[in-house]
Amino acid sequence: MLARTLCALAAALVLTGQARGQTTDLVFSVTEGVTYQATPKDIRDKFEPVAEAMGRALKRNVKLVLVPSYDDVRAGLAKQEYDIAFIHPAHIALAEVKAGRYQSVAWTSGYTEYTVSLLAMPQEPFKELRDIKGRTLVSPDPDSITTAMVKAMLRTDGMGSQVKVINTRYQDAVPFYLENGFAQVGATAANAVVKQWTDKGGKVFAHSRSVPIKQFVASMKLSADERERIRDALVKLGDSDPGRRALTASGYKAFVAPNHDVEAASIVWLGL
Repeated sequence: MLARTLCALAAALVLTGQARGQTTDLVFSVTEGVTYQATPKDIRDKFEPVAEAMGRALKRNVKLVLVPSYDDVRAGLAKQEYDIAFIHPAHIALAEVKAGRYQSVAWTSGYTEYTVSLLAMPQEPFKELRDIKGRTLVSPDPDSITTAMVKAMLRTDGMGSQVKVINTRYQDAVPFYLENGFAQVGATAANAVVKQWTDKGGKVFAHSRSVPIKQFVASMKLSADERERIRDALVKLGDSDPGRRALTASGYKAFVAPNHDVEAASIVWLGL
């Protein structure tokens, strides 16, 4: 009888410990862009050290989950399944900020002024956005931040229905459409694609306004203190050797505090 009682108590303690472990875990989701080619292993290798750095700062276990599908991350965010989320496509992150379910805690340095460039063959007469009325424009994936920005550009100039927009998944496929006559205008926000295009004589005739992308957002279910500590952990990664190693693994130079006024203006411009 005594042995059975002790076993039952031990089992109860194990289960209680497991339950406490589950409740103290912070779930950190990562959603990278769909218009660049990266494997799940590539993404996990980039963000595991960042998750560990946040865990050290917060003294809590941080569980990393990859959510490549934009629809899946939308569903998870709507239910606030993630405590922290790194989201490449700003229109998804900012929609959650507008809804009041999440708050931006950090931006990614080097991606705070993401701009779409409009490309064309050198012989095309385009000089400004209005010149492409009645033409075909190719943009990356229809749910990409690039395409969301293209639609905002056209809507702002009252040209939403006057330009035919077609899509190809990857940014680096856009020039192919121009070179082979499938479209007269190409939209990309990839600096490497723009450089390759202009290096071989292609023209860039217009740019969008800029928006921040690659944001960290934290659930409003967390306390204000927890959100502030997450922000500080990310912004101060460069202040320690483990933090610098995490930044090196991520491929990013730094994370910076967000500008909420800029985010509010971006929400309006994107029509969220």
